[in-house]
Amino acid sequence: MSKTLKWITVLSATVLVAGAIPPAAAEMSAADIERLGKDLTPSGAERAGNKEGTIPAWGGGMSKPPAGWKPEMGYIDPFKDEKPLFTITAQNAEKYKDKLSAGMIAMMKKYPSFVMNVYPTHRTFANPQEVYAATKAQAGKVKLNGLGLENYSVPGVPFPVPKNGVEAMYNHIQRHYGGYSDCRDWLPVRGNGDYYRVGFCETMIEDQNMDVRQDNRRFSWFGTYDAPATLVGTNYLILEPIEYTKGARQAWIYNAGQRRVRRAPDIAYDNIDDGTEGMRTTDDYMGYQGAMDRYDWKLVGKKELYVPYNAYKAMDPQLKYQDMVDKGSLKSDLQRYELHRVWVVEATLKPGMSHVVAKRTFYLDEDSHAIVLADGYDGRGNLWRVYSYPLVQAYDGGVMIQSPQIVSDLSNGSYMLTGLVNERKQPAYTWNQKGKAADFQIDAMRRRGTR
Repeated sequence: MSKTLKWITVLSATVLVAGAIPPAAAEMSAADIERLGKDLTPSGAERAGNKEGTIPAWGGGMSKPPAGWKPEMGYIDPFKDEKPLFTITAQNAEKYKDKLSAGMIAMMKKYPSFVMNVYPTHRTFANPQEVYAATKAQAGKVKLNGLGLENYSVPGVPFPVPKNGVEAMYNHIQRHYGGYSDCRDWLPVRGNGDYYRVGFCETMIEDQNMDVRQDNRRFSWFGTYDAPATLVGTNYLILEPIEYTKGARQAWIYNAGQRRVRRAPDIAYDNIDDGTEGMRTTDDYMGYQGAMDRYDWKLVGKKELYVPYNAYKAMDPQLKYQDMVDKGSLKSDLQRYELHRVWVVEATLKPGMSHVVAKRTFYLDEDSHAIVLADGYDGRGNLWRVYSYPLVQAYDGGVMIQSPQIVSDLSNGSYMLTGLVNERKQPAYTWNQKGKAADFQIDAMRRRGTR
């Protein structure tokens, strides 16, 4: 057994015994800190590939655009000439089951047209050097106290080598975005194939990119609808904490019809966002966002899995939405799957707590720490919702994004496609923006609210 595989085995056994988080968790060891940037990547992933050679070593990722690229071209596919190595279908899924999530197996069983085209693996994730430096600088200081996150400030990965489920989830929640603006679409697709377009524009500025830094501030966020007509002018303001036990999310909504701003504490947990037809809860956004107090979290370990990755094909600005939708999900020929190592985290609803999704299994990409797949179970233990978050390296921003985000409801055949940019003016994303605190105030909401 190789040193890498031995390390995975020992770590997996450790977290299985540990189960949920302890009351207080120690900070990262000096030995593990020394490994960052060496046999571990600067973000904590294993630099080496696997012994079969089907996962390559990380070589720095894709830190700059392809030659000749311009933002107005949209994100062109650097792997467009590659052909699938093989295709996984309902008929041969048993052969690959050890490297498939329960949700992917269920999708293939339910929808005959849903298949997984598997391509060569490319470890494209890359963050700016200052994020790597911040990760290492904080690595010996950041620790958990229950659900509390202590001694951390953005940017940087809080726990490059997570030892429990909460640490792994904090890595996902706190991953780097810097400052960005975008306008994207989502499509609520009913079981019969009918859908409509919802347009949404947002600006999110992490605290390190603001003119004035705030204590316990993760980011400042503003979002507004630009379609359909019934939602145009409705906008939201969210001030997100780093550490939810020290201060809750602050949220406001401006209702264009009423022309007033009100506090919106319900923008959290399993509340339903406007324009989602009930198919996405607030904390589904980007895989999981918000406080973690309603679940018990268990780090199951690390495994190799076929996951949606380098999904540039689905971002092609030549595609029209009507040509992208299929039964239950995005058309399979627009999706790309690769073999990657993922952290597996189980979230089980705590006794006395409520949430429409009683249990979740999250699969986090080891390189970016972003959720790439998830399975959601109802209160009876049935697999209910399948979440797919295809990863794409935004090579002009040093950020790995999820596009498009897909939530499939196995009970009725409906699904949500979120984060589509194909019919949007390019570039859909603008990265490395700076922000002013004055632009994230209630008065600013009123000024932006139009009808």
